[in-house]
Amino acid sequence: MPVDIDTLRRGLAITLDHTDLGPIGKKYEGKVRDNYSRPDGTRVLVTTDRISAFDRVLGTLPFKGQVLNGLSAYWFQSTKDVAPSHFVSAPDPNVTIGLECTPLAVELVVRAYLTGVTSTSIWTHYEAGARTFAGHALPDGLKKNEPLPNAILTPSTKAEKGGHDETVSRAELLRRGEVGEADFDRAGEMALALFRHGQEVCAKRGLILADTKYEMGKTKDGRIVVIDEMHTPDSSRYWLAASYEGRLSRGEEPESFDKEYVRRWLAAQGFKGDGPIPPIPDEIRIEASRRYIEACETVMGSPFVPSLEDPHVRMKKNLGIKE
Repeated sequence: MPVDIDTLRRGLAITLDHTDLGPIGKKYEGKVRDNYSRPDGTRVLVTTDRISAFDRVLGTLPFKGQVLNGLSAYWFQSTKDVAPSHFVSAPDPNVTIGLECTPLAVELVVRAYLTGVTSTSIWTHYEAGARTFAGHALPDGLKKNEPLPNAILTPSTKAEKGGHDETVSRAELLRRGEVGEADFDRAGEMALALFRHGQEVCAKRGLILADTKYEMGKTKDGRIVVIDEMHTPDSSRYWLAASYEGRLSRGEEPESFDKEYVRRWLAAQGFKGDGPIPPIPDEIRIEASRRYIEACETVMGSPFVPSLEDPHVRMKKNLGIKE
């Protein structure tokens, strides 16, 4: 049974926008996840309810962290035979324990459709006349949201907080020397294999996995593994398969189950990443959360049951942190 609107409204009052887990480890704060590196060689990753788009943190969505953490745990465990990951356990709705890894200085973005609304999206470049993207040749005559001839790997640099990521070709990335050739090619091979698997699973669930990004890291013994998250509505673009063709033929945007809904709302307000962030109304936050939950339930084939406990108290209890 879907999470009702009243529960989503209650969730607005307990969104997790920051963490303070005290002595558990050295803290690093990302856009969405707070990471704590521990002396035992593991990392505590807390998925907050923060939402980011256009390389900016925009606010929070109720239960978003719980959705992302649970869905990532599902994918990490179900793709063990496709590619290795950092995943060890998920002791709390918002928490994953992973192996401590050194992140590669690149995001592995895999795209199968000509889409997007940001200034760096493949559609924005194509619409402006570009016929190559990250070193890949693109045919003439494609319309927005149509499939590409085949899925392509489009690496992206990792900007410092407040900066903008940059899509680059494999050749340019290797020329800059930030990632070694062997590491990049192994990571790219894993990303494409995971994407193919993800598309197959989603097709059986009535979803289209249009694109996604993977973060990769290197373990202490030199293995390349997937880190951070996998196939969540934050890192992936999910569309409803049943309505896709009809909406494409009418020139309408696909029905999405990801943060594209929030991106489009912001773009309609004239915001595309620069300047003050428009306050996101509660109704938009609730609808975005509902879509995240629907994507999670559709992929996993089971209902999402949110925790309404104070997340700070609950996490410390589940991690055995004494007050």
